[in-house]
Amino acid sequence: MEMDFKQLASAIKLIAEEKNLPEDTVQEVVEQALAAAYRRDYGDREQEIRVTMNLNTGDVDAYVTKNIVDKVEDPTLEISLADAQVKRKIAKIDETIEVHEQVSDFGRVAAQTAKQVILQRLREAEREIVMAEYEDKIGTVINAVVARVEGNIVRIDLGKAQGIMPRSEQIQGERYYTGQRLKVFLKDVERGFRGPQLVVSRGNREFIEWLFRAEVPEMDSGAVEIKGISREAGVRSKIAVASNVPGVDPVGTFVGGHGTRVNAVMSEIGEQEKIDIIIFSEDPTEYIINALSPTKVNKVVIDEKNKKAKVMVPEDQLSIAIGKSGQNVRLASKLTGYELDIESDKSEGTEPAAQEAEAKKEPAAPKKLKKKSELESSLLEAIEEHGE
Repeated sequence: MEMDFKQLASAIKLIAEEKNLPEDTVQEVVEQALAAAYRRDYGDREQEIRVTMNLNTGDVDAYVTKNIVDKVEDPTLEISLADAQVKRKIAKIDETIEVHEQVSDFGRVAAQTAKQVILQRLREAEREIVMAEYEDKIGTVINAVVARVEGNIVRIDLGKAQGIMPRSEQIQGERYYTGQRLKVFLKDVERGFRGPQLVVSRGNREFIEWLFRAEVPEMDSGAVEIKGISREAGVRSKIAVASNVPGVDPVGTFVGGHGTRVNAVMSEIGEQEKIDIIIFSEDPTEYIINALSPTKVNKVVIDEKNKKAKVMVPEDQLSIAIGKSGQNVRLASKLTGYELDIESDKSEGTEPAAQEAEAKKEPAAPKKLKKKSELESSLLEAIEEHGE
């Protein structure tokens, strides 16, 4: 069975176009496959063989590495010193030399081997290109389509590759169906038996941050930033934000006029998930108070060494501070990095911690006092009225 190399050369160009692969990549794959087939049919399995192909003429040349010997016993692996010196005058015994051999045809087995290897290596080359393309997209949000739902796993079509969204990466309560278009966060790209396996998420913190980045251009300019996110996907998220420009309200910037920006994010993740946007603070006490919002806090006792904090709240605020199934305090703990212990404060006369935190800020300008004469006149008038 003779292999038509001119047709093969034409096929390389066609495959490169159809598979969207570089032509030189496809050519390299074919040359490696032909070398493997030549080695199997004509050479030795351990022999070093290089094959080149001219895509314009279809000519194929094989370069076989042979050992230079005084007396040839195996022509497949050896070449005499005299013949070697014809090709390279300074050739010596015990050296190796690359011998050119033009390939005109392949046997049936070799042709079949070449075909199988070509197909296999084309798939490998295609996978490597896809791997490289999506590895560059790790940590970004991309558009996708739900291919199918298999139990707790959602198969995602990303165009050139398939992805999976495990149960742990899904939004609680969100329903998925074949053909559904959605945004996903690319977490990882793994090598799978059938090609690159992409792991995507809609339930992680980074997904929320990227959605806000798309809605808040001030993040790209550096005017505002997200300092931390704690999230229970599908239920509630707490986001700490800060401003890097005097006069810019970070919370208002993220919420947007009439709530347009935060509503746009909620429309993507589902309006059942509530989003609390609070101001970040370097002061742990103030940060904890903000994180527990809308709870009124009386006192915060920080244990910096163990990263714990005891938070005293009015008795009627205890359930609000803890939240349903401990959700509010749990999210506040994750956000601030402190293990929070919420307790009811039954004592009286305790200055609320929020007021203490407020007191740390720059004081407002004091009101002007009345003049001494004005105070005395007012006092005399009051005495006279009392006497009457």
